Amino acid sequence: MHVPDGFINAPVSAVAGVVAAGAVAVSLKGARRELNERTAPLAGLVAAFIFAVQMLNFPVAAGTSGHLLGGALAAILVGPYTGVLCISVVLLMQGILFADGGLTALGVNILDMGVVTTVVAYALFRGLVGVLPRTRRSMTAASFVAALVSVPAAAAAFTLMYWIGGTTDIPIGKVFTAMVGVHVLIGLGEAAITALTVGAVIAVRPDLVHGARGLTAPLKLRIDGELVDAPTAAPTPAPAHRSTKGLWATGLVTALVLAGFVSFYASANPDGLEKVATDQGIDKEAKDHAVKDSPLADYGVKDVSDARLSGGLAGIIGVGATLVVGSGAFYVVSRRRRAHDESASSDSRTDEKV
Repeated sequence: MHVPDGFINAPVSAVAGVVAAGAVAVSLKGARRELNERTAPLAGLVAAFIFAVQMLNFPVAAGTSGHLLGGALAAILVGPYTGVLCISVVLLMQGILFADGGLTALGVNILDMGVVTTVVAYALFRGLVGVLPRTRRSMTAASFVAALVSVPAAAAAFTLMYWIGGTTDIPIGKVFTAMVGVHVLIGLGEAAITALTVGAVIAVRPDLVHGARGLTAPLKLRIDGELVDAPTAAPTPAPAHRSTKGLWATGLVTALVLAGFVSFYASANPDGLEKVATDQGIDKEAKDHAVKDSPLADYGVKDVSDARLSGGLAGIIGVGATLVVGSGAFYVVSRRRRAHDESASSDSRTDEKV
């Protein structure tokens, strides 16, 4: 659902950019409460994993494909504030390196694919886990529903922005019906990917799933047919300091394989927004991307003639760039939290002496 330049007029794109910048600023502050030096690399990995999975367009209807948006997955795994930042990093890398999603429309895309999906999904997820039994199955089911709803919510948000600032005169009712209709189908794929990933992480490291923290009852895992309490980080310091290297390495290898190899077999059909834009005439005023001549434009390496090799190298480069930028940003945020905590602790000790 990457909105290119020219779909939304300049004034509305500018306003969306300001709102998106504000959301990112709020998320940077909120992420200090979600991140620490142990989880910051995992947040970078989540961003890289989402980048990789977004390369895997899957068929959803005749002549249409879809791909993961990732807001629900990021919010559940690393928290809603960090989730917004994850999607923002992914969109920035895609726009600058791969000419995917307009640069003047970057604010529109962050607001739509980052903020709307994350907020809607996490609010619904927390509401569901508050009433469902605290089991792995319930967590997985809640993530499925949250991800499913987040995609048509993003489609509706785009329709609203198009209604306010669309550059073509198309009846908004037709746009809304087409966008939400196809993105409900895409949402099923999003929900399946999100539920499988969340369920897999909960199975091995439930203490690292942000959405599973702070519950009033312990999370349960089914082992040999019996429900037992899952390990948590709160009771003892040991679980909290368990190494995350194994999970990080597994996630990175998975992302590299998906982007570097599996992406070659992704559907070549246009995604939901592209299909609707062509069918409804939304793309009449579309503009060429500012970096359309980038060496990595359209997810291929320039001057590499073999399509499989070109796409695979581009995917690997994208995963690496997203991992480095994301991990670096999240590490800085986590360091600021540590500095704040140390300052607060120092002030507390000073007050006690006085």
